[in-house]
Formats: sequence, structure tokens, C-alpha cells
Amino acid sequence: MGAFLGLLFGLGCFMVYRARTVPPVAKSSGEGWQERSRELLIQAGIEGVSPGQLLGASVALGLVAFVIVLGTSRVFVIGLAFGGFASLLPLTLVRRRRALRSVELREVWPEAVDNLASGVRAGLSLPEALTQLGIRGPEQLRSAFRRFGEDYRATGRFAESLDHLKANLSDPVGDRVVEALRMAREVGGTDLGRLLRTLSTFLREDARTRAELETRQGWTVNAARLALCAPWVLLLLLSTQPSAVAAYNEPAGAVVLLVGGAVSLAAYRVMMRIAKLPVERRVLR
Repeated sequence: MGAFLGLLFGLGCFMVYRARTVPPVAKSSGEGWQERSRELLIQAGIEGVSPGQLLGASVALGLVAFVIVLGTSRVFVIGLAFGGFASLLPLTLVRRRRALRSVELREVWPEAVDNLASGVRAGLSLPEALTQLGIRGPEQLRSAFRRFGEDYRATGRFAESLDHLKANLSDPVGDRVVEALRMAREVGGTDLGRLLRTLSTFLREDARTRAELETRQGWTVNAARLALCAPWVLLLLLSTQPSAVAAYNEPAGAVVLLVGGAVSLAAYRVMMRIAKLPVERRVLR
């Protein structure tokens, strides 16, 4: 017993020593759910919606689905399950919109870089060429470059305007393009046109390769979603007849439903993990 108490005392002293000597790790600004949700909304191209409103929509939709299913089936655990599914629907739709917009941006970035190279070749300065993308660039990128032009005209600070452009785009490809332009602006030289042409070629090859992989991946993803949804759709249809699902009011029935839901979710996550393609992250924020 004495050795055990001595071990605990030594462990406590070590933890106090570590707390006083090791500097605290600063949390990055993107760790909070509000920052992550805000970036998710920006990447999805959804303006005018705050993270709090997204959370409120999820809670409201979940409550509505819970009340409707509970009133139809008269089984609390079934209503709770479909209320949870419904509460995830807004976030799922936003993520789906982000994925579609990411594909759109990946396809139009080479065109935007070509337009930028043409403007530089025509004698425009780099800020002027970027501002012109807000007028003649791809439709999906015009609003972000239009804001860049407004920022640059208001402040005259190219670096800060590029930072605002990165925040408005919230796109990994956009980060690479912006940092390449920043480096070209700071270093100078006559190789900007060659750099932009090389970047455009690289972006086209990357988009072509990823599009082929995503096409092949689609079969696996659709099969996983179908396997997840099929039993729950059947349960939802059965819940319209309270006598058919009355067994789930019993503790054993509730346990079966909860275990089935956990197994379905785990299997879906494993299949999606296996089929997941490498996702390009924003390392140049």
C-alpha cells in the first residue's frame, strides 16, 4: 500500500512539474466548431448563414422529425432515431454542396490561371490582372476576385488583399495560386508568365486524374449509402403501422434497434474509409 501511495505522489509531482515547465500549446483558430462550420459554409458557397443558424436548423429539423415519427409509430426509440437522422440532414447537405463546389472550382481554376497569364502578357500589373478576373473570369470565382479588387482599391495593400482573397475562397487550389502569386510579386522577375502556364498545366492534369478516380469511387460510395439507408427506409414504412413496430417499445426491442443502428453506422464508416480518396487540405492558410 505504501509503494502504491508513493507512486501516486511521484506521479502527481511529475504532472505538476510538467504543467509548470512545458508551455501550453496554442489552439489554432480553426479548432472551434464555429470556425470549422464557418469555413464549411464558405467552401459550400453559402452566404448569409451563420454557424448558429446551421445548428438551429439541425435542432429544429430533428425535433420536427422526432415529433412526426413518434406520433406515427408511437415508439419513442424509433422517433429518437429518425430525429437524430433528420438533425444531420442540414450538415450533410452543406457537405454535399461543398463537395460539388470543390469539383466545380477544380475544373475552372485552369481557366482562371490562363486568363491571369493572358492579362499579365497583355501588360497588366498583377493586381489589375487579378481584379479583371472579377469581371471576365469564371463565374464561380468572380465574386471572390471582385472583393479582392474592392479591397485593393480601398487599401492599396496587395498582401492583405491576397489574405482576404484566400479567406473568401477557402479552397486548397486557391491557396496554392495565391501563394504562387505572392511569391512572384515579392521576388519579381520575368518568369511570371511561365509560372502561370506551368501551374495551369498542373491543375488540368490534377483535375483530370481526380475526376477519373472519383468516377470509379462513385460505385462504392453509392453502394454504401444504399446499404445504410435500405433497412431504415423499411423501418420507416413499417412505423406507419404501430402494431408492426410495437415490439420496439420493449427494452429488448430498443436494444436491438440501437445495436442495429450502431452496426449500420460502423459498417458505413468503414466502407467510406476504405473508399476514401486523399483530400487536399488547406496547408497554406
